[in-house]
Amino acid sequence: MIEVKKEGVILGKTKLGFENEGVLNPAVIEDDGVIHMFYRAVSKGNFSSIGYCTLSSPSKVGDRHEVPLLFSQHPYEKHGVEDPRIVKIDGLFYLSYTAYDGINALGALAVSKDLKTWDKKGIIVPQISYEEFSHLASFKCGLNEKYVRYNQPWKGVEQLVKNILMWDKNVIFFPRRIKGKLHFLHRVRPDIQIVAVENLDELTEEFWQKYFMCLEDCVVLSPKHEHEVSYIGGGCPPIETEHGWLLIYHGVHDSVKGFVYSACAALLDLQNPQKEIGRLPYALFSPDKSYELKGEVNNVCFPTGTIVKNDILHIYYGAADERIACATVSLSKLVHEILLNSLRP
Repeated sequence: MIEVKKEGVILGKTKLGFENEGVLNPAVIEDDGVIHMFYRAVSKGNFSSIGYCTLSSPSKVGDRHEVPLLFSQHPYEKHGVEDPRIVKIDGLFYLSYTAYDGINALGALAVSKDLKTWDKKGIIVPQISYEEFSHLASFKCGLNEKYVRYNQPWKGVEQLVKNILMWDKNVIFFPRRIKGKLHFLHRVRPDIQIVAVENLDELTEEFWQKYFMCLEDCVVLSPKHEHEVSYIGGGCPPIETEHGWLLIYHGVHDSVKGFVYSACAALLDLQNPQKEIGRLPYALFSPDKSYELKGEVNNVCFPTGTIVKNDILHIYYGAADERIACATVSLSKLVHEILLNSLRP
């Protein structure tokens, strides 16, 4: 098994009103020698915004803002701006996040040229009901039972709450265009799917209708091993290596103690990232420290950001939905370990 070192908690909640309940699930990027961290900050009542700090070293906080960088400004995100991920493509920073209106959780996007001024592009995933999704996804063949199990609203809820949409989140962009197209991952439980477009204007209602008619053709990864048997979802932006795109994602399995969230790793083809090269048959790391086992949500390691320094991959993750921790692993050894479990003949 690959050796992973847990560096411990690097960021915790404060008494400030916007982050007095927890900090978690950070986006991390190094640009011009500065490590930037954009993290989910939670206030009382479970309202989320995006806080900001720099890191003076991979595991030490530098400057930290006392007000959120991004916060709720539109009806579609009135209850929260959550779980950011960030990449830089063609000189533009893409910060994807989950917009939560108190009922629906959907993938949204903000862009910036300087990491200071942000332009919100709104929700970029489909805004459809489960019934619409079920109808479209059944055109090519019968809808897979797993999508019914994980996405159908609870019985009776639709009569109590109007405008319930199918949740589609964990939007994560690849850090460069592939064959001229923007690629991003998203998650309709229990799988991870992929989208490729030349520009975001293509993401029309008609685009998504055609997309869901061929949903099975858009799946990148499905739950496979015991530690991810319930469902999986995107974690950190893919890392380009000579052997493929390294994807650190989260896997979930149900236990007698409830759901357990672990960090997982897979390798995708550089030219066709929909193709899986291989994945670890075991969790990269799972909750076993006190700060991962107990918190707002117990038993959670939720990876969302990385940087690489001298072959050391620093993985930043939400620990028990209350604090931010870091784990490190050799990048080259991790890729080698995945290749040993390659799907290639």
